[in-house]
Amino acid sequence: MDADFADTRLARLAAAIAEPARARMLCSLMDGHARTGTELAAIAEIGTSTASVHLAKLKEQQLVQVIAQGKHRYYQLGSSEVAAALESLLAIAGAPQPRFKPSTPPRLRHARTCYDHMAGELAVKLHDSCVQQIWLVGDQQDNSVYELSQAGEQALTNLGIDVDLTRQSRRRFACTCLDWSERRPHLGGALGAALLALSLKHKWLERDLDSRALSLTREGKKQFQRHFAIVI
Repeated sequence: MDADFADTRLARLAAAIAEPARARMLCSLMDGHARTGTELAAIAEIGTSTASVHLAKLKEQQLVQVIAQGKHRYYQLGSSEVAAALESLLAIAGAPQPRFKPSTPPRLRHARTCYDHMAGELAVKLHDSCVQQIWLVGDQQDNSVYELSQAGEQALTNLGIDVDLTRQSRRRFACTCLDWSERRPHLGGALGAALLALSLKHKWLERDLDSRALSLTREGKKQFQRHFAIVI
């Protein structure tokens, strides 16, 4: 029975991938960036209603997952296992992977505020650095929620963040927030807000008077490289 189930499951997955429009959408998500149904429809060269049907099929087979961000819904690959399987198939096919091309104005794309925390290319790099250094540890039940490791708590305390006070906030302590220009996660929650406040206090970042843009100062470049190994 188990073998029959595995065979049937494999056939369903293969059928879901085999349809050209769905294959194009899956390939476009291989770069790690989330995309809207409208964007995926354009990539697949099909109508939005047809794309919705295809995306429902991919979601049914757990090949994609949906992220709700405000009024918008974004799609990304269902798991790292899906990405690995597709990468192997792409290697066999010898197909080049399409690159994500954001249309956001450069200043806003580089760094900006997202409510009370940092967003943009710099914020995504900051998130990735904290994860790579194992300062942030994902929750096993919800990978969108983070806790600080002992090393992370010590590092951020040394920077001047009151971690205990930040934890007392009624909101989530630390969580992912999908970046609308990079389509990859940056750090949200109380900890994300604390990092932005710290950066503004020490003048690593400066607010734009007329927009949500943030400017990285010369001192900020030094400190982000020193503490987070971020080179801009």
